[in-house]
Amino acid sequence: MPSFRYLPRFFVRSFVLFLGVSLLGYMLHRTGPGAVWKQVQAVGWGLALIIILGGLSQLIKTWAWRQTFACDISALSWSRSLGAQLVSDAVGQLGFAGKLLGEGLRISMLGSAVPLANGISSSAIDGGLHAFTAVVVTVLGITATLLLAPLVDGRWRIYVLLLAAVLIAIVAISAVAVARGWQLMGNAARAIGRLPRLHKLVSSKLSVIDSAEHNLLSFYREEPVAFCANLMLNLLWHAMAVLEVYLILRFMGADVGLVSAIALEGLTKVINLVGALSPGNLGTYEGGNMLIANMFGVTGTAGLTLALCRRARAIFWAAVGATCMTVMKRGRLTSTMEVKGNDKDQILHSACGPVAADGTCH
Repeated sequence: MPSFRYLPRFFVRSFVLFLGVSLLGYMLHRTGPGAVWKQVQAVGWGLALIIILGGLSQLIKTWAWRQTFACDISALSWSRSLGAQLVSDAVGQLGFAGKLLGEGLRISMLGSAVPLANGISSSAIDGGLHAFTAVVVTVLGITATLLLAPLVDGRWRIYVLLLAAVLIAIVAISAVAVARGWQLMGNAARAIGRLPRLHKLVSSKLSVIDSAEHNLLSFYREEPVAFCANLMLNLLWHAMAVLEVYLILRFMGADVGLVSAIALEGLTKVINLVGALSPGNLGTYEGGNMLIANMFGVTGTAGLTLALCRRARAIFWAAVGATCMTVMKRGRLTSTMEVKGNDKDQILHSACGPVAADGTCH
């Protein structure tokens, strides 16, 4: 029965959400609400600064997105594009499915200001470059973690340096592939698709992967300045996330440096990837932050408070995004009704003959 087709998936997601909420409640209970509240008070007015920095990050992300349009966007106002970005980010808080839905909403809210094909292409290019810069930050974070880890044995230190070199080489090869126009993602997907268990899954996605890679490589060849601008702005967005981690921990009195903040943010992105199937990454995000904080000599309570402060910032801007969606939809509905009313008046006017002195139509 079609109506019950998605019930198993719904029950699985509901169960995962329940586990996430339970895990978060357990961590709060073990840590002690009083201890967490004390750390929140230590952050104090700094939370307002974190929220403001979150708004600046949204502006930077919108600016990066606007660089990827291959058409005239003079009709696309900054307010509309920022509102669409906020809506996309708000829905994206719900997990992997939310990110896909958020991208669709971001494109649809462009309206008639941008052709649909250009909107889809720009979203794919922006998403690809944002993912690439996220990988760069993740590799830097993992590398910093490996190098900062207190390994005494010289043999393990050599292995760690080799692993760090491999990770950096992967990023470098990806950058060279874009510069030379190599279809690295498509060829890698085809290689993975040769595995018997993954052949069917990968084969169904090859056309999407090839299309996205073609758009990205074409954008680099045709608009190199805009490509570099988007890349730099996305890196700046990630730098703002590193600054957020650094400031929150410093407000709580933790002795961390910028290198440790980069490592923390890089590992946090790994936690986000692992918890992508959990709605809102609830529980896994907070637990991951506690584990990562302990790795760098920061207390688990501070790690949990760090996660809660960042989630509070995300909730604030998600609420702003929800408000933007309501306002933009209401504005679109009003303009549609006005257009229909004008069309009806024109039809009535053309159907009428000469108008008499009494105002009646003949």
